[in-house]
Amino acid sequence: MALNVSIRRPLGLTLPRRRASHLLIHAVLIGLGFLYLYPLLWVLASSFKTAGEFFSSGLSLIPRSLDFHNYVYAWATGHFSTYFLNTVIIAVGVTTAVILISSMAGYVLAKSDVPGKKLLMGAMVALMFLPGGYTIIPTFDLVHRLGLLNTLWAILLVQTAGALIFNALLFIGYFSTIGKELEEAARVDGCSRLGAAVRVVLPVSVPGLLSLVIFAFTLSMQEFIYALTFVSTSAEKPVTLGITTDLVRGDVYFWGSLMAAALIVGIPVAILYNYFLDHFVAGITGGALK
Repeated sequence: MALNVSIRRPLGLTLPRRRASHLLIHAVLIGLGFLYLYPLLWVLASSFKTAGEFFSSGLSLIPRSLDFHNYVYAWATGHFSTYFLNTVIIAVGVTTAVILISSMAGYVLAKSDVPGKKLLMGAMVALMFLPGGYTIIPTFDLVHRLGLLNTLWAILLVQTAGALIFNALLFIGYFSTIGKELEEAARVDGCSRLGAAVRVVLPVSVPGLLSLVIFAFTLSMQEFIYALTFVSTSAEKPVTLGITTDLVRGDVYFWGSLMAAALIVGIPVAILYNYFLDHFVAGITGGALK
């Protein structure tokens, strides 16, 4: 008696077609990644080009020679080192103040039944939709009355105030994902409300905390409008404002040095993102996983 054995093909694509589809997907992703990275690569290549090569080479990503003159000129011209130091001071100061204040506000609003809590949070959300340009004139008048014009304190205070609401709302969302059981267990072990927050809640919130640190630091590093409004002396300018005064003279733009300066400023942010990348990803996805 003969046995009829039939071999069924697996459902879906065959192996060659599956490999071809994978290759196509990877090719598309590589192409999109190149388009995303192209502006940065062009800035990097342009920072090594002379003025003549910059205008003649067009969108080429390969400079004819590695000329570091643009970096030397960008750093030595004017007060670039002073501008860079001011930018770091502003970024670190604003980030520290914003994280301290907004984390406390976010914790209270997320974990406590504050009277008028919903109304307060609604007002905070509504204020986020107020364009920043509308507040420039009254803010300038306030800074002038306080005697803070042409000082770093003006930028520090205004930037901190402007970033508090958004960061507080982010902290509210993140702290809300942490169960009350952890705090209750800490209280049972003898911790006060503040002790439970510091010893239990904050360590659990490290990924979200670091993601907000990176976010606040990045925004502070690229500040321009408030600096242009409140500061006019060279000794108090951040780098975003300083390079426009030193490397742009009338209708003459020192493009190579501008590209070099942009890369120099971007190095601290790139290092910060690279060092805390895992925590940053965990922070922005924490609300979905907890």
